Amino acid sequence: MDCDAGEVPSKCRRTLRRWRGFFCGPQNLSLKDVFTWQLFKTILMGQALSMLICGTAVTCQYLSEAGVATPMLQSFLNYVLLLLTYTLALAFRKGENNIFQILKKKWCKYLLMALTDVEANYTVVKAYQYTTLTSIQLLDCFVIPVLMVLSWIFLKTRYKPLHFIAVVVCMLGVGAMVGADLLAGRDQGSSSNVLLGDGLVLVSAALYAVSNLCQEYTVKNLTRVEFLGMMGFFGTLISGVQMAILEPKNITAIIWDWRICLLFVAYTLCMYGLYSFMPVVVKMTSATAVNLSLLTADLFSLFCGIFLFHFNFSGMYIVSFVVITLGFIMFNIVPTHTTDQSYGNDGAYHLASSADIQQNEDVIIEDLLQKDRVENQGGTGCKPCNGLCASK
Repeated sequence: MDCDAGEVPSKCRRTLRRWRGFFCGPQNLSLKDVFTWQLFKTILMGQALSMLICGTAVTCQYLSEAGVATPMLQSFLNYVLLLLTYTLALAFRKGENNIFQILKKKWCKYLLMALTDVEANYTVVKAYQYTTLTSIQLLDCFVIPVLMVLSWIFLKTRYKPLHFIAVVVCMLGVGAMVGADLLAGRDQGSSSNVLLGDGLVLVSAALYAVSNLCQEYTVKNLTRVEFLGMMGFFGTLISGVQMAILEPKNITAIIWDWRICLLFVAYTLCMYGLYSFMPVVVKMTSATAVNLSLLTADLFSLFCGIFLFHFNFSGMYIVSFVVITLGFIMFNIVPTHTTDQSYGNDGAYHLASSADIQQNEDVIIEDLLQKDRVENQGGTGCKPCNGLCASK
């Protein structure tokens, strides 16, 4: 009786804790449990990606001021660098992981993935010719809901209410940033054909969502090197052909000097770092979480613009950064889950958060208690009832 009476409360507590976590998430966790090193590492890595995007934005601004308008050439240089590193690495592999075996089996899939990525980059740059910066900043967030829907359908990812609340919080942060831009008079860009420009932004966001979805699936089920190697191979071919068709006059019009060359090198290295580093963060978290962290990239660009291009400062920029970061933290506190666990690697689509650690500890403790009960019932070593259970 003592054994049974002692087990009931503990079973009830574990059951209640699991159901509470299922419906509400880790709301009863302490700050120490929530703000783990894993969460801080995810935040830092996400902001590092934002800084790389900031680097590309700053170099693009300088190139634009120098009269350089060659988005395909800039993308081409990045894909060539990926080709010279990751694609060559695949060429020296043996067996099923060799580049020839990969191309033989999956060339069509990687061709479509690279095409999606190249055109996403091109359309968003093209949109700046027709619409305003404010429209681009707002509509570019369309990538997040599209990515969540695609993840729900194809990756079987299931979100909890807190995830949707976190996305809304991040959108509020973006709204604060756009409001600060308007107050500071930074509604830059053309307005020659706003409808066309806004449409290009939405197309770009949808293409980015598809590209990021494919990236998440590939790096979590195959390898990062294979993904980047194939992107470098097909991206070089596609961007090279498109560059030869669309930009020969713009390229010949460039007045090359050490400053222009340095800007091209800086842009290419930032893009190469972004492409190389982003799959690492995607594998740790998810493509949706990474895109939420990238919302701060515009803020880093604004902070750099205050010193480099003499933009006007607004306190709303700080508010926007804090709100977006808060939404990103909220999204990563509660883990997502997939309905098909046989699909992909173990835990492939689980966010690494404090909630995962808590759930794993609960499973381990429950297994140990179950093992102890089995051992106690099978012998005379049951200490709580001094062997009475076995004698019965």
